[in-house]
Formats: sequence, C-alpha cells, structure tokens
Amino acid sequence: MSRLPFFVYGTLLRGEGNHDAFLRGRTLPEVPATLTGALLYEGPGYPYAVETPESSGGLIHGELVTADPTTYAQLLAALDELEEYTPNNPANLYERVPRDVTRLTDGARVRAWVYVAAPAVATQLRANGNLIRGGNWRPA
Repeated sequence: MSRLPFFVYGTLLRGEGNHDAFLRGRTLPEVPATLTGALLYEGPGYPYAVETPESSGGLIHGELVTADPTTYAQLLAALDELEEYTPNNPANLYERVPRDVTRLTDGARVRAWVYVAAPAVATQLRANGNLIRGGNWRPA
C-alpha cells in the first residue's frame, strides 16, 4: 500500500476537534492545499467531499497532511476508523481514494489519500444536500 499523505478538509483541520485527537504528534508538515473535481456538502457536524465529473469543476480547500513515517500505519488505521471506512464495504459513508491535490505553498501537484462520500451518500447529497459554497468548511 502506498504511504500517501492525506488531504483533510473538515474536522481534521488544524484547530478543529479531531485534529488534536488524531493528528497531533503523528504528522510532519501540514500545509494548505486544494482538491479539484469535488464539491463540499454539509453533513451532520462534518462535511463530505462529493466527486464531480471532470467537466463540472469543483474546488475544496483543506490541508495536506504528511504522516510521520514511524506512525503511518497507526494513523491510517485511526483515520479509517474515524471515517468508518472499510475496504469494499457497501455500507461505508466515505471511501478512501488516491487523488491529486495542489499544495498551495509551491503549486506542486501531490498524490494524497482523500476520504470522499461513498457512492450512495454522494447520490443522496447531490439530490438533497446543502452545498458549502466556496468549498471551504471553515470560511475565513
């Protein structure tokens, strides 16, 4: 399995509730980044990234989090548990997928793990969800 960094956009952002519980002491740099090809929707206390067709655009603001190599496996397991993600489980609320994100510090494209809405959740959000305009869960 690839040891990719993580793109976070909700409760795992610095200053949010799950950051200290899951990321503090387990990461190296955390830098501003964006994900294209997805829209952000409100969830029950946390957001969902919903992927869009390539031609539809979409932009989500977040952070690129690089795990400390000594804690990578533990962090991956903890984040999968937080997001209630199990590989190949149709009951998942999120899917963990590799996507290219843009690191805002230097404009570099970086492959990262992103937790996106699972297909059934995405369909429901597209039909009835509340879109977070501007793609920033924590507006400035």
